[in-house]
Amino acid sequence: MSDTAERNEQAEPAEPAGHGPAEPDRQRDELRRKRRVAALRDARRVLARPGFTATLRERIALLDGADELYDLDEPSDMYGNGVVAALEERTAALLGTEAAAFFPTGTMAQQVALRCWAGRTGNPVVALHGLGHPERHERNAFSRVSGLRPVRLTDAPRPPTADEVRGFEEPFGTLMLELPLREAGYLLPTWEELTDVVEAARERDAVVHFDGARLWECTAHFGRPLAEIAGLADSVYVSFYKSLKGYGGAALAGPRTLVEEAKAWRHRYGGQVFQQFPTALSALAGLERELPRLPSYVAHARVVAAALREGLASAGLPWARVHPGVPHTHEFQVWLPCAPDAAEEAALRQAEETGAMLFSHPWDEGGPGLALTEVSVGEAGLEWTADDVRAAVAGFVARLTA
Repeated sequence: MSDTAERNEQAEPAEPAGHGPAEPDRQRDELRRKRRVAALRDARRVLARPGFTATLRERIALLDGADELYDLDEPSDMYGNGVVAALEERTAALLGTEAAAFFPTGTMAQQVALRCWAGRTGNPVVALHGLGHPERHERNAFSRVSGLRPVRLTDAPRPPTADEVRGFEEPFGTLMLELPLREAGYLLPTWEELTDVVEAARERDAVVHFDGARLWECTAHFGRPLAEIAGLADSVYVSFYKSLKGYGGAALAGPRTLVEEAKAWRHRYGGQVFQQFPTALSALAGLERELPRLPSYVAHARVVAAALREGLASAGLPWARVHPGVPHTHEFQVWLPCAPDAAEEAALRQAEETGAMLFSHPWDEGGPGLALTEVSVGEAGLEWTADDVRAAVAGFVARLTA
């Protein structure tokens, strides 16, 4: 499931299904989603091809050559052994932690991690950003399921600061940092800012947990290896599908005693799945094949972002923004002065008429008179030159203003 689909799936409905104006809106959104997926599948040129647009046959092909990743003559996994245990060891080694535990979802992994830390610190309060994934997309799971009490350091569209951590008005047991902060534009602090924030939490005797669903692509921005980044935190969660293109799954990494306790809670939360070898093998494939490519995606995202900015300026739009101006990862935002429906229609028409899809993510309302979308640059996007991007922008704006 894509992040956007995940958002739509988890959003609380405005009205009960089948009643009032919300139902026509849902039907319209579903028709548009199907049209967008069809355009993505048919487009000859895209900046990224997300896994959710692929057929089952195409997704299964991800495991071609799996015998190079793991001995397929070994017994299949049962309740977390075998290939799942091998994936855990590989993940811990990459992140420089003592151990790691595989989870079916990141939502479960982080609830378990923070529940374990709450028991150890004696404080169930978790300080986090108001734009963080648990606050926006998990239906208040921390408080409703895990007995935790989230408190917001800030709602500002930027990473939290050390002063906000030091000056927060009540004690908290754990500081949770999302790296990068997706809803604010996949933003990352500087290395100095990150170390200052972590130190501020330590001064308050709080532990630090990284929501690192996309931590894999942060190395280019920080200029440091994964193990050094992860080493700042007491525990780290990483995803195997958001950037690595796996079928799903996540890992919680940290001290061995914490991970062993987390595995007990994983069982209690229903995450002790009988067999998970397809997902585990796809994660190993992502670590082997996709992880080394991420720096090139980040570098090219900066080329694409610059060309987008130049193209929008040349097209004469009265106001447009690429945010951040220099992307911190291979994903960023684009803001335009128009209605989201108009931008969506222009993007889809361009893809259907030309076979080139510049904007493949949905357009949302970014404020009065503003449309907001996300841009991801993956392997397919490496084929685009800056001139290609500028030409595609001109075509998009022509349809937008027609």
